[in-house]
Amino acid sequence: MPVPFQRVYLESAGYFMPGEPVSNEGMDAYIAPLNRMSERIKRRILAENGIRERYYAIDAEGRTVHSNAQLAAGAVRHCLEQGAAELSRVSLLASGSSGGDTLMPGFANMIQGELAAPPMETLSVHGICAAGVSAIQAAAQGVEMGAHRSALAVASEMPSRLFKRSRFAARGYDCDFDSHFLRWMLSDGAGALLLSDGAPALAGTPGAPGVRLRLKWIHQRAFSGDYPVCMQLGLTEDRARGHLDFASWAEAEAAGALSLRQDIRLLPHLFDIGIHEYAGLVRKGWLDPARVDHFLCHYSSEKFIPVVDGLMQKAGLAIPRERWYSNLAWRGNTGAASIMIMLAEFLQTRRLEPGEQIFCYVPESGRFMAAYMLFEVEAVDAAVASVPVRAAAAAPADADAEAIAPPHDPAGAPGALGGLLTELASIWHDYRSRVWRTPLVRQIRERRFALPDYLNWMENWIPQVREGSKWMREGAASLGQPYEALASLIGVHAREEQDDFMILFKDYRKAGGSVADIDALRRNPGGEALNAYLHGLAATPNPIGLLGAIYIIEGTGQRIVPALLPLIKAGVKLPPEALRFLEYHGHNDENHLNRWLAAVEMAMALDEEGGAARRIIDTARHTAALYLMQFEHVTQQQPKRA
Repeated sequence: MPVPFQRVYLESAGYFMPGEPVSNEGMDAYIAPLNRMSERIKRRILAENGIRERYYAIDAEGRTVHSNAQLAAGAVRHCLEQGAAELSRVSLLASGSSGGDTLMPGFANMIQGELAAPPMETLSVHGICAAGVSAIQAAAQGVEMGAHRSALAVASEMPSRLFKRSRFAARGYDCDFDSHFLRWMLSDGAGALLLSDGAPALAGTPGAPGVRLRLKWIHQRAFSGDYPVCMQLGLTEDRARGHLDFASWAEAEAAGALSLRQDIRLLPHLFDIGIHEYAGLVRKGWLDPARVDHFLCHYSSEKFIPVVDGLMQKAGLAIPRERWYSNLAWRGNTGAASIMIMLAEFLQTRRLEPGEQIFCYVPESGRFMAAYMLFEVEAVDAAVASVPVRAAAAAPADADAEAIAPPHDPAGAPGALGGLLTELASIWHDYRSRVWRTPLVRQIRERRFALPDYLNWMENWIPQVREGSKWMREGAASLGQPYEALASLIGVHAREEQDDFMILFKDYRKAGGSVADIDALRRNPGGEALNAYLHGLAATPNPIGLLGAIYIIEGTGQRIVPALLPLIKAGVKLPPEALRFLEYHGHNDENHLNRWLAAVEMAMALDEEGGAARRIIDTARHTAALYLMQFEHVTQQQPKRA
């Protein structure tokens, strides 16, 4: 499942390309032919990959002009300059690369040293093309969790040192095709992104000072258990021995264990799995191809453009070619750095408008991995992370999950409840995001929700609603001194809801429901689990945690249901009297949530042991998971009938 983000923004992006661009004709000065095969292989590969220029951090004599750490540091400096940001405010540096200048220490530490950066947290991701996305994800998660206000992700590659002719002397300049192949494909460069939890205008974007770029989610998945090694450095050609298994480095080099090679015969499988995973993201509601305005795809060769496009077409999920962007032709294939260099140059050359989405796809051929990112352009004056409560209650029919605010805005909370409501809001954001992508809600959002679907949902939901007032009464009865007033307040709430299930059942019957005896309806597995959990908790002494359950359940009625109701009305032709419960729930739960806030204040004021907040939070988290299960099972299993 993708990792969603609510408050991570791309503040600026930069890149560093060493030296002057090297044309196809000028490559031999750096990557000299090895034998009679070289020129023929070079012509074939360059004709297919579409690369016209690339950059090398070595000179024509093979001497290193810039180290890999220096490339990365150059990209970081350019990124910070673009955003007029100071390195001193960055507290996390995450790097991605197929290899730094040293086997140890970690590459991120070497970059930190090159920058003479102040003390900070570092993380080195070792991989190939997707390592840059892994670095971005690590930095974004640090920001999302609140551990860091600003974080840098940087990726840098310097394969040219492996390609110079002298590297093949130990083998008598004899080289198999798989080793030849990458000499004409890969080159040097670095890219960097600055992520923050604020909402600044995106730096360096032409003509658009009033926009910012929010990271919505990142998804990565490796398939290394399904396929053999495709691209590798450190194994012999037959993959039987590793470079450390030899008596010396010289012997390893002579045996070809230090040659970077790729088995191109395996590459078609890479795109098959990548597009299959992409289709899964669309199917589960994480991405809508029609909403993608800009598609940044890291393909290693233009030969693969029709391959990717064709697979997307076959899946019925194509993104029009005019929305694709790549700088492969003039920046070259820089491995893990490619997507960052691509994104940085894209942002510095394109005008963006609020509402536009940027979708990034990175296939990695090492042992097969696929990585995806989705960014969305926002107006700088747009609300951050959530919208005001009243606006959320009247969410538009096509509202995204992000537009559905938590039941109570932590910013407007009474002082003593700020911390509790903030943590509950975090649980809520994850819960409503998952609910928004369940098959049931996707049916509603995509106008595929017909009358049989509505009736099936009701047959699952009615027996669950029936239990609500029961466990609330049990919980109120389990409250002892000094919680009598709280028990009374919960009792009032239970009385108001005790007939809700009958209203819902009558709506169901008026909509054409065929089950005449309400006792014939059974909860689905999710509803059964939720019911068992809440009844069990209600039977314990002083079950204060039930307030967390009410937060999720009432919040669903007051936030999610109103957003779905216009879509249900548009897709299912029902008489008004068949929607009384859904209409009533959305309006009345606003009062219920105000009462909930008063109950929480009362519980916190009476909490002498200091454990009430944690009990409420834990119960909210468990309830969210079980309520989500109830949503998911609506489309998986028909309710049992007597």
